[in-house]
Amino acid sequence: MKRSLSVLFFLLFLCLSTVTSDLESDRRALIVIRNSVRGRPLLWNMSDSSPCDWHGVRCVAGRVTQLRLPGAGLFGSLPIGGIGNLTELQTLSLRFNALSGSIPSDFANLVVLRNLYLQGNAFSGEIPSFLFTLPNIIRMNLGENGFTGRIPDNVNSATKLITLYLEKNQLTGSIPEITVLLKQFNVSSNQLNGSVPKSLSEFPRSAFEGNSLLCGSPLNPCEDVVVESPSSSPVGKKKKDKLSAGAIAGIVVGCVVGLLLLLLLLVCLCRRKKEENGAPRNVEAPVVVAPTSSAAAVPKETAVVVPPVTESGVVSKDLIFFVKSFGEFNLDGLLKASAEVLGKGTVGSSYKASFDHGLVVAVKRLRDVVVPEKEFREKLQVLGSMSHANLVTLIAYYFSRDEKLLVFEYMSRGSLSALLHGNKGNGRTPLNWETRAGIALGAARAISYIHSRDSTTSHGNIKSSNILLSKSYEAKVSDYGLAPIISSTSAPNRIDGYRAPEVTDARKISQKADVYSFGVLILELLTGKSPTHQQLNEEGVDLPRWVQSITEQQTPSDVFDPELTRYQSEGNENMIRLLKIGMSCTAQYPDKRPSMVEVTRLIEEVSHSSGSSNPVSD
Repeated sequence: MKRSLSVLFFLLFLCLSTVTSDLESDRRALIVIRNSVRGRPLLWNMSDSSPCDWHGVRCVAGRVTQLRLPGAGLFGSLPIGGIGNLTELQTLSLRFNALSGSIPSDFANLVVLRNLYLQGNAFSGEIPSFLFTLPNIIRMNLGENGFTGRIPDNVNSATKLITLYLEKNQLTGSIPEITVLLKQFNVSSNQLNGSVPKSLSEFPRSAFEGNSLLCGSPLNPCEDVVVESPSSSPVGKKKKDKLSAGAIAGIVVGCVVGLLLLLLLLVCLCRRKKEENGAPRNVEAPVVVAPTSSAAAVPKETAVVVPPVTESGVVSKDLIFFVKSFGEFNLDGLLKASAEVLGKGTVGSSYKASFDHGLVVAVKRLRDVVVPEKEFREKLQVLGSMSHANLVTLIAYYFSRDEKLLVFEYMSRGSLSALLHGNKGNGRTPLNWETRAGIALGAARAISYIHSRDSTTSHGNIKSSNILLSKSYEAKVSDYGLAPIISSTSAPNRIDGYRAPEVTDARKISQKADVYSFGVLILELLTGKSPTHQQLNEEGVDLPRWVQSITEQQTPSDVFDPELTRYQSEGNENMIRLLKIGMSCTAQYPDKRPSMVEVTRLIEEVSHSSGSSNPVSD
């Protein structure tokens, strides 16, 4: 009996020693990571024998199973002998840092890894094929990096894979035939070519856009091309010859048809010439607004047709003007101006219209307007009467049964969202503290002005893409007051991260809900993160909760955008003050949030203390 107990105790001791040894191995691997990457230091207590209480580290059964360091301000390359030695790791999240270099080869050791989130970094080189040999990988997000080369051909080796995001890289070649049952997939904004595999044709168009040489459903159909290899048989050559003969016949027929159409056009022109002394034309050809290369981030369209037709079918020449100081023009001139797509938002598409005489305006084409004409015109009269230095000026509008157009002043620097989250290359200028504080103050003043009109008036759609900037980085708020006239299915939904928790109808936004959205905007300005809610199985960031969790575990300065703190030697105290203002605005309950008047006053104090009355870029 004693001998049996001795054996049992020995086995138990051996088991405990093995667990301790494995956890110590995990601890050493984490220290290798900490000592190799640069940027904001990882605040891990090196005196702890166990790493399980370190920030971002989670253990199960004495082993590290999760490492989550999203947006931690890390840069540099990942070392060999770091993450690859965490052999029980199930979830790795290093998204939204500035890590570079290639993915270490010892990632192949992560045989129990299920979730890999590396999006929003600067990783380069080819995507390693060994990632798809990991037997338990379920979700893989490598988007928004600098990966080059082809998509690995062994994608189907990852039999459990349901999420694969590779968008916004520099991948080339064709998309391999993927047979694993993916639920989420995106390869947009790469340099891929060829046809979309049939197995992926059910995914939306947005999953493939931004690859100019990619074709096939859901994109434009591929042209039929016969490629003859050197080993082609005589039968194959014969088929090619037949196709060429058919093409020639088609050209001949096309020429004949074209000649007939030309003759018909000449007849029509002669008849029209005779009628020129009659009444002026009441029908005009629709203008085609084609997107240009400067709108690469916008989903591409072949053309946007804007036919200004009234209920009676007669073209209306009526633009209702609120301000004429920007220049004189009519609807006919507006539709004939050269145009390019600026973006697509929740209330409609926006275009930049440039007149021959130099005037430039922004035109918003509203969609899903649900209110009758009388109510629409009354609402626009209210919006047109608003005038504030930090509001984008509503110049004019047009209404017909089929088209509702708004004409605004054009803001040359685009949106705050594009400046914060746009491509960090291509000469993009980072925003310093003084500029960000000035933007927050300008936006606060505009929203406070809107709220001052009466107790029920609100903006209804506050987000960084609706904060536009002038050449001097002065903030101007756009899309104000449009939410009530747009269908609730088109109005912004809660997934965008700005929506107050009490809001259930996108068309009914209170002033306190505006305050919440503005608070999220402040947090976005300071952290550099885009607020998103969790979607399906993909990781998401609830910005107020994320900031709350980081400030509770670490210090408030740990949440700031690395771009903001990298060259900032002073003003940290004021950044923390603005952060607290943003957190107070995002209180869970509306009655706990301050008014916009109070918020504006507090930001003015921070801004004046920082000396940022005249914001400039770095």
